[in-house]
Amino acid sequence: SSVIDEGLFQKVLRAAGRSIAQPALEAMEMLLDPSTPSQAKLTLLAALTYLLMPADLVPDIIPMVGFSDDLVALTAVISLWRNYMTPQMHAKAREKLDKLIPLTR
Repeated sequence: SSVIDEGLFQKVLRAAGRSIAQPALEAMEMLLDPSTPSQAKLTLLAALTYLLMPADLVPDIIPMVGFSDDLVALTAVISLWRNYMTPQMHAKAREKLDKLIPLTR
């Protein structure tokens, strides 16, 4: 919370909706969890930052290879998720999601 403006983060997540907010909260839990190795945290931050950047190393308009750099970053994120996401992290993220964006019936 000393690095991230929590109010702004919550506002962005509410605007994005539950389907985007849940993986964002899970990533945050993985980054904050002391059991996640530092190298994994750094890789996760780098890959997510790259995926969110408007500019790519290889522009997406180039046929066939334009999305290859995005695929590499996405593969890194998926691998980290599979190897380091614990049920406890998932549950904490879900609890925060339910408080932030309650399910409406």
